[in-house]
Amino acid sequence: MTVYVDTMRARYGRMVMCHMLADTDEELHAMADRIGVARRWHQKPDTPSSHYDICLAKRALALQAGAVEVDRKAVARLIRQKRGALAA
Repeated sequence: MTVYVDTMRARYGRMVMCHMLADTDEELHAMADRIGVARRWHQKPDTPSSHYDICLAKRALALQAGAVEVDRKAVARLIRQKRGALAA
């Protein structure tokens, strides 16, 4: 099981954000707790698109804690796989 951070760079005010997602919500929340991201920032809970938008400083912490960097194609593939698992 894995936590992923994408290579997206989106401006949100003065911050630059990316996505953090995982194979399971349990892993996603564990990483959020580990790097200091509040649960209230969890987006699309209980769906294959479950994720956090995180700033680049938190992204660096996630990578140090073992998250894997992925591009947007890999993110789309992961979401498709999660949707397929639900349909099966």
